[in-house]
Amino acid sequence: MPDFCKFYIDGQWVDPIEATAFEVVNPATEEAAGTISLGSEADVDRAVIAARRAFNTYSQSTVAQKIDLFRSIIDAFVPRIPELSEAMMTEMGTPLWFARDVQCGTPLQHFEHLITVLETHQTEYMMGTTRIIREPIGVCGLITPWNWPLNQIVTKFASALAAGCTVVVKPSEYSPFSAMLLAEVFHDAGVPAGVFNLVNGLGPTVGSAISCHPDVDMVSFTGSTSAGIQVARDAAGTVKRVHQELGGKSPNIIMPGADLEKAVAAGTLRAFANSGQSCQAPTRMLVHRDQLPQAVEIARKAAEAVTVGDPRDSANRLGPLVNKSQFERVQSLIETGIAEGATLVAGGPGRPAGLNRGHFVKPTVFSDVTYDMTIAREEIFGPVIPIIAYDDIEHAVEIANDTIYGLAGYVWAGSLDEARAVGRRIRAGRIYLNGAPHGAFQDVTAPFGGYKQSGNGREVGVFGLEDFMEIKAMIGYEMPA
Repeated sequence: MPDFCKFYIDGQWVDPIEATAFEVVNPATEEAAGTISLGSEADVDRAVIAARRAFNTYSQSTVAQKIDLFRSIIDAFVPRIPELSEAMMTEMGTPLWFARDVQCGTPLQHFEHLITVLETHQTEYMMGTTRIIREPIGVCGLITPWNWPLNQIVTKFASALAAGCTVVVKPSEYSPFSAMLLAEVFHDAGVPAGVFNLVNGLGPTVGSAISCHPDVDMVSFTGSTSAGIQVARDAAGTVKRVHQELGGKSPNIIMPGADLEKAVAAGTLRAFANSGQSCQAPTRMLVHRDQLPQAVEIARKAAEAVTVGDPRDSANRLGPLVNKSQFERVQSLIETGIAEGATLVAGGPGRPAGLNRGHFVKPTVFSDVTYDMTIAREEIFGPVIPIIAYDDIEHAVEIANDTIYGLAGYVWAGSLDEARAVGRRIRAGRIYLNGAPHGAFQDVTAPFGGYKQSGNGREVGVFGLEDFMEIKAMIGYEMPA
């Protein structure tokens, strides 16, 4: 167990240069769960120096050496899943079963898939007489959020590691424990000193120091669009690559020929997963006007069947929201939906019955929502879903694309051909057709990232790997025939 008041730099746990205590609160109990130290610009500088030194050696690793390292990480990760799951439940309220099966299971899949990518990916090839070479971009700053605390570190770090980069990570101050345990996993797996470094801290201090640092070659950020804009501004002075996965307000178009019961129930539950704290959740359900009454009733029953409570109890599907600020924001948006004239179908303001403490929110469904309402346009990041009626498919596509975001889209139709045709018209980075993926939480081979203000760049698999690489052209590499 690490000392949570230390940072992991250059292969060891070290004291902060300027220690500032920060209390981490368990969102289910509203009681203190532990204390971490918040870092400073000086701590970031120390971590970047270590990462730069390590890059000179690690960037020369062979594919075989990288694959061996990935296998060692997997071997070290699996025995720690119970401990990692417990940490995530404590720090951000995810149900223990969800932490174990999904929050830990998905990162494991990413590591496993990147072994396959490394075995087949070509970093060099000829283009005429020119040699095209992909090589690691350098030292990367990774700034990650609280809602998927392990997954978002792993999607970035696994790609960086496979590319030959070294990293400095700033996890969210609300979910630091799992990140620090992950640092132990990497240490035990034999990740070379300086390849992975972790400094806790706040966005305006540690996050900004990483983004501004002249010896950081790339910053990869996941979080809100407003914070992403600030990261880009901070990074602009050194013209480094900025990779962003930001907000979303993903449409879920349910076409008249779809199995309405299945599509509405599945869409409702998918929107509520992780207590609605997922950027690509289908948070706008679009239903044909003729089917609206049926859809509303299906969604109501689905929402009222969702169990909310103690995240340690395996009977509960949802835990609390991550903190008081997020709880109050979601409560305010529910009140705004009512005030703007939407019909409350299920849930509503306040905690679920029987819960008098903790940041728990009632699974909430609104109908009679017009797409100029606040709840139809703003990312809520809670278990709240508005149902919007459309007149025809043209109208549905218009509503789907009338947003500043473009992270994901969902389409349910009577046939796969119909779903494909509509999916092509949605301006988003990922489109889920007829409930795909089937039998898994996500396709870890598929690129992840968005259009418009949902960010730029792609994570996961070969696409994530290549985003952590530069392209070099060696002209005249061969003599013309």
